Amino acid sequence: MVVYGMQLPVQSQSALYAESWEAAAGPADLLAVARAAEVHGFDYVASCDHVAIPRRLAGAMSTVWYDPVATLAYLAAATGRVRLLSHVAVVGLRHPLVTAKAYATLDHLSGGRLVLGVGAGHVREEFEAVGADFAGRGGVLDETIDALRAALGPEEFPEHHGERFSFRDLGQRPRPAQQRVPVWVGGSSPAAVRRAALKGDGWLPQGDPRDRLAGQIVTLRRLREEAGIVAPITVGAITEALYVGEPGWDAGRRTLSGKPQALAESLRAYGEMGVDQIQVRFRSRSRNELTDQMGAFAAEVAPHL
Repeated sequence: MVVYGMQLPVQSQSALYAESWEAAAGPADLLAVARAAEVHGFDYVASCDHVAIPRRLAGAMSTVWYDPVATLAYLAAATGRVRLLSHVAVVGLRHPLVTAKAYATLDHLSGGRLVLGVGAGHVREEFEAVGADFAGRGGVLDETIDALRAALGPEEFPEHHGERFSFRDLGQRPRPAQQRVPVWVGGSSPAAVRRAALKGDGWLPQGDPRDRLAGQIVTLRRLREEAGIVAPITVGAITEALYVGEPGWDAGRRTLSGKPQALAESLRAYGEMGVDQIQVRFRSRSRNELTDQMGAFAAEVAPHL
């Protein structure tokens, strides 16, 4: 069965996907959406990661990017079941021990609900501002995943020795509540797919269209098989924008809308190509319309997935 989660509104407001009502929204709206996700059986809620947006990109990306650890910890206290996903943490901006401290604490405080989504990042000025390596960010991410595996494991004094990072005899508590924090690797480039195949517990493609996604999944599984990796991997997908029912307003020509059975039939194609979890996004004109859409999806569409 395909499970479903969602990127939270408000916490990131790129012009690519933010709705107009989000500009005036705040913590109360985030709480309401997270609680609705909990009630309606969403597997996870997700928060993005950027430290600072350069002026040249601010028009398209906006500068509204809540810190994911602070945001997810805030929501963890108001929920009890829904998982907490960083989608994605640009871990190359920080030393692995700094990242591990923050996310281990989040997992501890939430009772083991963290899913650590990681990605390479794409904003050059952001890396330069904090003294991080933009040109070599792929290699940094590869090693950072290994370092985080050690630092988020069960050992109080983790150990890692690599080309860029080395640590031992440095204790960090609290430890994560989970014995193994799931690491989902984001990205759709050939390097990102390979990284997910060889190092990830999950793969978070970044909006691949359906006709491309199926081939990507074949490649992902082939790479794991060739590497002798037998552990399962959670394959994700970001769906088209959705509206359960007829919107009665211009929801965009690429929005999937209509009767629940028709939406379910369309979304089942993801499961048929090997997707395990879908990240859904609903068109909405208000917080209440969004939470109503979440409820309608859970009650009328999800049972048919």
